[in-house]
Amino acid sequence: MNLASAKSFAAAGAHALWRLLPPALRREALFTAMELLAPKPVLAPPPAACGPITVAGFFRAPSGLGEGTRRLADMLEVAGAEVFRVDLTGALRQSPGGPPPLAPQGPGTLIMHVNGPMLPWGIHALGNAAIHDKRILAFWNWELPNLPKDWNRGYRFVHGILAPSQFVAAAIRRPDGPPVAVVHYPLPPPMPSPLSRADLGLPDQAFLFLSIFDAASSVERKNPMAAIAAHRHAFGDRQDRVLVLKTYNTHMGGSAWRETQAAATTVRNIRIIDREMSRAEIWGLLRLSDAFVSLHRSEGFGLSLCEAMSLGKPVIASGWSGNLDFMDHESAILVDCRLVSARDERSTYSLAGAHWAEPDISAAAEAFRTLADNPQLCSRLGTAAQNRTGTLTYAACGARAMAALGFGHVQ
Repeated sequence: MNLASAKSFAAAGAHALWRLLPPALRREALFTAMELLAPKPVLAPPPAACGPITVAGFFRAPSGLGEGTRRLADMLEVAGAEVFRVDLTGALRQSPGGPPPLAPQGPGTLIMHVNGPMLPWGIHALGNAAIHDKRILAFWNWELPNLPKDWNRGYRFVHGILAPSQFVAAAIRRPDGPPVAVVHYPLPPPMPSPLSRADLGLPDQAFLFLSIFDAASSVERKNPMAAIAAHRHAFGDRQDRVLVLKTYNTHMGGSAWRETQAAATTVRNIRIIDREMSRAEIWGLLRLSDAFVSLHRSEGFGLSLCEAMSLGKPVIASGWSGNLDFMDHESAILVDCRLVSARDERSTYSLAGAHWAEPDISAAAEAFRTLADNPQLCSRLGTAAQNRTGTLTYAACGARAMAALGFGHVQ
């Protein structure tokens, strides 16, 4: 066996041994190694904010974090900043392959749109030259009132943290931690595709409730079973009252998705759309609906709810977590909840002492009936929803972000 073959054989053996380790142990080992290897920024940030601004994150990922990264970079540019985009999607294994991340060197501001556990890995991927002389901030998204312990890794690498809602900011703040500022994501101008209900096999005359969720983002957290239960409680199998569950990544949904699918497929007035759709198609589906429903157990922000409101759709939502930054009882129907221990099959949210919301199914069912039978209320809530979300423009959110970064003040 020559040297090259021996090296290849050894690498294959090491990889096989690595795969034998439990996933949690592999994750811990990887993140610990990256924390040790990542270059550390200087403890004191530069005395004043300076450009250019580098946004590093999952630009190519079709996920909520990817969408947040793209919107952050875009709104900063609209606000007048010079922005460099650095894609970490491939480097942090959020998609196959991709070019290596290249960040500008020298003074400036670096925003890592990467959550706490993976932030050292992202810093390591950028390298010491990319972070030298920079003010470094993180933009974190999370969905519970407290953070897992492995988020501790991220604090020592940043001079400040941005959060998309007051709910997330409250989970992140620490007495001895870096400053935390709330920066809302903006809403793009709606550009719906010309989808029709017939294109999707949906009845023209039915009152259509729509729920959108990514099954990879924890089916238990998105809680479609509550929407199914409330709809059935409200309408039974009435064919003029239809609930549509738009989802994707169901191969990652586990038993919670299988339970949801089984419950939905036994009822004729509940439909599942299980596929990826373009942004235009999602806007088109929102346009076709009569109301939007999210009986979530927790949301860090709630982009889909916000987008439905921007189209003037009445929304039924759990009255808890990040969505309360942009909705109240005047602009949506908020369903009462009780707090219960957070539990999910993948243990993403199964933290000791953590809790999330369990919406009241009877109250939600009454909200379903109220909207379906009251077009005047639908219109009033829709108008209020548009007004409430109308401030989340790229220009306004970008200006607020620049102020939070120390580049100026919003009048």
